[in-house]
Amino acid sequence: MKLTGAQIFVECLKREGVELIFGYPGGSVLNIYDEIFKQNHFQHILVRHEQAALHAANGYARVSGRCGVALVTSGPGATNAVTGLADSNMDSIPTVCFSGQAPSALIGNDAFQEADTVGITRSVTKHNFLVKDVRELAHVIRQAFYIATTGRPGAVLVDIPKDITQDRCEFIYPETVDIRSYKPTRKGNHRQIKKIADKISQAKRPVLYTGGGVISAAGAAPLLTQLVDQLNLPITNTLMGLGGVSCDNPHFLGMLGMHGTYEANMAVSHCDVLFAIGARFDDRVTARLDAFAPDAHVIHIDVDPSSISKNIHAHTSVVGDVAVVLKQLLNELAEHTNDETVDLAPWWHEIEQWRAVKSLAYDQKPDEPIKPQLVIQSVHKITHGDAIVATDVGQHQMWTAQFYGFKEPNRWLTSGGLGTMGYGLPAAMGAQLVAKPGERVVLFSGDASIQMCIQELSTLYQYKLPVVVIILNNGYMGMVRQWQEMFYDSRYSHSYFDSLPDFVKLADAYGGLGLRVDDLSELDATLQQAFDETKRFVLVDVHVAKTENVYPMVPAGAALYEMKLGKEER
Repeated sequence: MKLTGAQIFVECLKREGVELIFGYPGGSVLNIYDEIFKQNHFQHILVRHEQAALHAANGYARVSGRCGVALVTSGPGATNAVTGLADSNMDSIPTVCFSGQAPSALIGNDAFQEADTVGITRSVTKHNFLVKDVRELAHVIRQAFYIATTGRPGAVLVDIPKDITQDRCEFIYPETVDIRSYKPTRKGNHRQIKKIADKISQAKRPVLYTGGGVISAAGAAPLLTQLVDQLNLPITNTLMGLGGVSCDNPHFLGMLGMHGTYEANMAVSHCDVLFAIGARFDDRVTARLDAFAPDAHVIHIDVDPSSISKNIHAHTSVVGDVAVVLKQLLNELAEHTNDETVDLAPWWHEIEQWRAVKSLAYDQKPDEPIKPQLVIQSVHKITHGDAIVATDVGQHQMWTAQFYGFKEPNRWLTSGGLGTMGYGLPAAMGAQLVAKPGERVVLFSGDASIQMCIQELSTLYQYKLPVVVIILNNGYMGMVRQWQEMFYDSRYSHSYFDSLPDFVKLADAYGGLGLRVDDLSELDATLQQAFDETKRFVLVDVHVAKTENVYPMVPAGAALYEMKLGKEER
């Protein structure tokens, strides 16, 4: 039997095991939506903006370990999705987005809601396709999922003209994919792995530095913990790598980089071997490149060969799936013939002195405005540190990374590479849809970020998703204000909000529960009330200290060890 392109679309998603798809209908994809209406293999979640569809797919992918899927219409539907595509691609989150397109015969004629979607998205996706023949559709969809989920994961876009969804052909689903120009490496080179085992065993001041690659590689986190504990290695995570090793592990030094801990940054700056796993040495981690780990032999394991020596030269490197390579390395270490055991006690003694600085210390007085750090620690206490946590971008994002504490992978959802305000609410929505019964999903946002995609409160209401939204409300674009204070002589150019909405009334209007906290004495009881509610979303508007800054901080152009510390640590 011949199927239409729209029927082939639905059948392919069924074969790919898709459970959820996030989208927003429009003229060019109505044939597809009609077929979605007729099927019961997967659920469609109606968002309120196409950007949110991509962010929700991103959040779903991070928590579920599966590929996120979005469907948008042509023209503005596709252009609205660009930010979400760029976000997923920069953070290596497997996402496939299907966009409608004007009929094939009209492409290039400035037809209604036409856009050069392939051209627009080329630089923000791992790969993209324009389907020109219905007979190609099944093969393209199969390739899209394969490319998005293998190697370094990323975003893939498939642009489908409306006539392709109407045309018919015999349906043949390709069970295997063979792309001549795309052959991701999974297993590491044995000779290089042996070199790593030798080097790390001989190191006197080693540091493990791990990123999001440990999170995205299935099964890598337990192997990483085994390596850390077995070799007594100090370890630091990037923003994207939090949860790769438990925050309770005594070897964990905290996050490194621009707002990393003193001990993590100092250890990296003074190590003799820096062992990077699933990280890409981005500028927020390295600070001034010539001063980053200046005396270290750099080892780099990554699935993406283009990341090796891209920013920092790697003296020893292995390309491969992080989980596979870690298992190979552990096997090699088990057979290691070097009888000399390096005493790391002097190195740990030095690290403990850096830890004693207490670089995350803050002072909360009972009669002063609420410190945002305390709010995050209070939520950690209520949730026992087991919540799935999403953030938007800004000061609240850095405080959450510093103070919540993550014990497992796939519990931390934030926009790392692109730094997208508005990411958090739809990402939390996607996470809540796959959260286990009894699991809580928490969003920490700011009064600026929350307004970027606040219409998704309507989606939370429609699908009865009990996300707890906590706004750390300081009346500013907090991180912008901090930079203006520190580097622009306190000229607060357009970073202050004179007319914020009443967030409590807004939450009520969207069908949720709105709560407000103005005083420290109200905080614990109000937060408990929020987490006791399990039938609908709750928005807690917490008014915090207006001019609190995020410390430590490495100023732009400074070396990693040239941190500015808060007054409590000076």
